[in-house]
Amino acid sequence: MIIVVLRTRLRPEAAEAYSAMAEKLGPLAQSIPGYIAHKSFVAADGEKVTIAEYESEEAMRAWGRHPDHLEGKRAGATEFFSEYSAQICELKRERRSPKVRT
Repeated sequence: MIIVVLRTRLRPEAAEAYSAMAEKLGPLAQSIPGYIAHKSFVAADGEKVTIAEYESEEAMRAWGRHPDHLEGKRAGATEFFSEYSAQICELKRERRSPKVRT
């Protein structure tokens, strides 16, 4: 499994445009073969963390090459985010309780 951790800080003036883009991209991401799930969390200091899971690196790369996602990444870097970082991780081990679901 490949896990992507995206950390961002949204520019206040970009909130509306970002929200519209995110609403468009969410369903598209879910349509990629090998997509598992994604969730986002916002910290008290305004940092947003999105965790996305893919069955394979190929699935993650397919989403990375999707034309609408490429447009979103460009907008994120130039318009939406005051700062961002992305970490691509490979799952080595996992433990789970029956109550934890993705």
